[in-house]
Amino acid sequence: MTDASTNDQGRQLLAAYDDQLRGTSESADVPTSLDGPVIRVEYPNRGFVSYRALEGLDGAEVDALIARQRDYFAAKGQSVEWKLRGHDQPADLPERLRAAGFVPEDQETVLVAESADIVERLRGRESVDGITIRQVSDRADFERIAAMESAVWNDDWSWLPDDLVRRHATGHTDVYIAESGGTVVSAAWAVYKQNTEFTGLWGGSTLEPFRGRGIYKALVATRATQAVARGYKYLHVDASDNSSPILQRLGFLAITTTTPYVHTPA
Repeated sequence: MTDASTNDQGRQLLAAYDDQLRGTSESADVPTSLDGPVIRVEYPNRGFVSYRALEGLDGAEVDALIARQRDYFAAKGQSVEWKLRGHDQPADLPERLRAAGFVPEDQETVLVAESADIVERLRGRESVDGITIRQVSDRADFERIAAMESAVWNDDWSWLPDDLVRRHATGHTDVYIAESGGTVVSAAWAVYKQNTEFTGLWGGSTLEPFRGRGIYKALVATRATQAVARGYKYLHVDASDNSSPILQRLGFLAITTTTPYVHTPA
């Protein structure tokens, strides 16, 4: 594929991503409230700000909008994440967020691919010797996933079982684990975005001794196959610097970046 055709495809994928995944679809299945172009997504212990675009607002209006989201969740004693995409306008939005007390976290790359293309590219890679991959739905397995994630990231992921229980109960999320000798060594989940053509791929963390064996690719292949079976045309990933090169070699295209800007009340 030529650079020009790749660029054209990237623009088409970005347009589909913006049209289908920005705004209301990011807030499905959780309480929300509106403030102009902004949707406040109200998770049990934190907030999330979603929007399609901020067109038509001048600088003072953008500053006021940011401050209202900060103050709304601060009044509830909660942190709030403003998820900034690399192509969002106005161009000085990062500076405005910092001025309002939001702190940027690690930038990730937004990657998109056609589900059927990934299934074809990974044909025969759905399994790994000595590893069992299976779909799970019990809280006990979700707690095992949280323990694995806590070990990988050296952080407290005890919030994850409740999140996976909620997601699974909607019927729009499939959760998979990879096991070796009864130990969860990796896990990932697929989120089927209703009324869109997109399946989100989340998770994929793997215990260090088991990396480099193809487990991550097998979990991508498994979820891509299920996305095709459910009729979802696209896969999308917010990819870390570790997973982004792997996914791009598999045929995912980078279409933008995403950076969480987080305000935590004193």
